Amino acid sequence: MRGRHVDSYSMYKRVRLLSGVGKDIGNPSWKRSFPYILLAALSSFLFGYHLGVVNETLESMSHDLGFHGDTMAEGLVVSTCLGGAFVGSLFSGSIADGVGRRRAFQLCALPLIIGSSMSATAKNLWGMLLGRLFVGTGMGIGPPVAALYVAEVSPAYVRGTYGSCSQLATCLGLMGALFIGFPAKQIEGWWRMCFWASVAPAALLTVFMEFSVESPHWLFKRGRGADAEAEFEKLLGGPYVKGAMAELSKSQRGDEADTVKLSELFYGHHRKVVFMGSSLFALQQLSGINAVFYFSSTVFKSAGVPSESANICVGIANLLGSLFALVSMDKLGRKALLIASFSGMAVAMTIQATSASSLVSGSSVIYLSVGGMLLFVLTFAMGAGPVPGLLLSEMFPSRVRAKAMSICMAVHWVTSF
Repeated sequence: MRGRHVDSYSMYKRVRLLSGVGKDIGNPSWKRSFPYILLAALSSFLFGYHLGVVNETLESMSHDLGFHGDTMAEGLVVSTCLGGAFVGSLFSGSIADGVGRRRAFQLCALPLIIGSSMSATAKNLWGMLLGRLFVGTGMGIGPPVAALYVAEVSPAYVRGTYGSCSQLATCLGLMGALFIGFPAKQIEGWWRMCFWASVAPAALLTVFMEFSVESPHWLFKRGRGADAEAEFEKLLGGPYVKGAMAELSKSQRGDEADTVKLSELFYGHHRKVVFMGSSLFALQQLSGINAVFYFSSTVFKSAGVPSESANICVGIANLLGSLFALVSMDKLGRKALLIASFSGMAVAMTIQATSASSLVSGSSVIYLSVGGMLLFVLTFAMGAGPVPGLLLSEMFPSRVRAKAMSICMAVHWVTSF
């Protein structure tokens, strides 16, 4: 399976053989593909923003919409979004394969714009839930498409770094939601502005994707070889195009004629990788990270810690972990980061559990509780956050990649729900 998967960089290194030149012409410039990665990262920014937007605004929103004190309703505001994300993720593979990666990004942004507008203008709980359902659908489509796009347009020697850009953008989205939400408790109706604010980046994603490159892998699978060459030239430069196309043709020979059936992913020879990917996403969610991102304000308030200060610390810890992943992903490798990340999260949870036990008392409870939570976020962002999506996009062969990723992300959202 890994032998059949060919990334962009492995193609480039063979160009000297195809051109008859005996010397290695080196790596393609990362500067060519980087602007397109930044644009794709907008979807991750929106993903993070909508994960965190209800954190600071939930209390004032519940007062205005008449469900203050109803913990079931408050939970539904969060979980309805996750339910919509599950639906979106189920269709993300078919959408990405059917209309291409660029159009899939645009289709991802559409429900985000509609849902944010509905949430901002909601008059009651049901209006808010409907808006969150639309937002969730867009959130479900975005991450698998972003992972596919990064894997297919970036050189391998920087793909880990580029993959970490998505996690960094998610982190910045979370922090942006926290900072924009701070005035919600002082300014009446400010929570509506928090939802309106997310419309602008979604609109930018829709517009600028029209001018972005399409995945050469997808174009080649659709029989559009000339268009794939043109996109490779934008991404790599002229000297690398011939070798890239030759390797792409070799790696996907016969694949374009076959239709991927779901039975292949559940019972065929891809089932083990699908199971591994689904398990990795399930364990990521079962670790407890959602309690931090969705309810950290409530948790810190119950511990007597000002939520504003605590949430800023959570955002900084997330940012630092994401930056570490950004610089070390291609140096240390995916597996090493995963092991270190989950081990650190286990230590952090032990500290959290200790703070809630009878073993400690007084101010030590607050220090251990807050310290454990910050360590948990830091170590999560170092590996468990960015690695799964990137790793799976590298492990799946091109023929099944989109649909296999959609299944794994569906498991992610079910577990999150």
